[in-house]
Amino acid sequence: MQNQKRISLFTLKNNQGIIAEILDYGAIIKSLKVPDKTGETTNVVLGYQTPEDYLTDQYYIGSVIGRYANRISNGSFELEGKRFQLSRNNDQTCLHGGFNGFNKKIWETINHTANSLTLQYVSQDMEEGFPGNLTIMVSYTLTEKNELKIDYQAVTDLPTHVNFTQHSYFNLSGRRDKTIENHFLQIFSNQYLPNNEQSVPKGHFESVQQTPFSFIEPQQISEALQSTDAQMRLDLGINHSFLLKTKNSPDLQLAAGLFSPASGIAMKTYTTEPGIHVYCANYFGKENWKMTASNFPQYAGICLETQHFADSPNHSTFPSTLLLPGEFFNSRTIYSFENIDQNTE
Repeated sequence: MQNQKRISLFTLKNNQGIIAEILDYGAIIKSLKVPDKTGETTNVVLGYQTPEDYLTDQYYIGSVIGRYANRISNGSFELEGKRFQLSRNNDQTCLHGGFNGFNKKIWETINHTANSLTLQYVSQDMEEGFPGNLTIMVSYTLTEKNELKIDYQAVTDLPTHVNFTQHSYFNLSGRRDKTIENHFLQIFSNQYLPNNEQSVPKGHFESVQQTPFSFIEPQQISEALQSTDAQMRLDLGINHSFLLKTKNSPDLQLAAGLFSPASGIAMKTYTTEPGIHVYCANYFGKENWKMTASNFPQYAGICLETQHFADSPNHSTFPSTLLLPGEFFNSRTIYSFENIDQNTE
């Protein structure tokens, strides 16, 4: 219960053996079970064991992020000559929508079938400092092609900035006690955004060539995480965005590939978004890591967050995150699964 409202759990299934459990609280993917190379059903996302853990979670495990995913520097932006001061919940930045973002809301159920779920949330004008009454719908659909489709739609009655993403931590081995260091990652991008000391992009893209951020060819994640590169050490690992397209468009494209030799499960990520932000649970297991997330080891999962770029409202050269009245925001992300028996561990 939250504010005397019931939190519900929904189950989606396809005929290929994939099962997704989704909460209306935070539109959270609680579990996503996929057949591995032996045919055994394996949960490929991190999740908590009790509802109470989700209520106290500070690390967005499995949730939909909004009104603005990632960071906005100084927690503010200027729009139509007016400066809007947002919640500053991460030092001097606004992170993932503020103190009580979309991950802390109970969403309204619009439709539920055997293989799909549509949830809606209405964000009031000036919630966490963001202008405009915003209505967002998120639809999860399991297809017979072993895809989990995530569709976002949004409208507003005042100009505002929006950036949504799904914040699941993937671990394709299915083992809570194992890390993703032996996973192979491929990112279909030649450029990434270097960060400053506040983990906010400096504002320019750089080539991934000759850096630990080069995943143009698949490489074991541990190789990058062990790098002494200054950018890699800012956040104890990867916490960076990669460029997929320089302008907004509805074109769906392949963004990333992930593979676990232990389970044989491979996942491809497709998106219409201009970027993908990669985070490897760098602070899990650390002394300053609070609540139940301490039960997970460092690098327990990897987030493949399809989204616009952090701090875009303050960078005119980034693809725009501005949503105007009368416009319809549409975005799609697909996580596609298959299993490959490599006979390796």
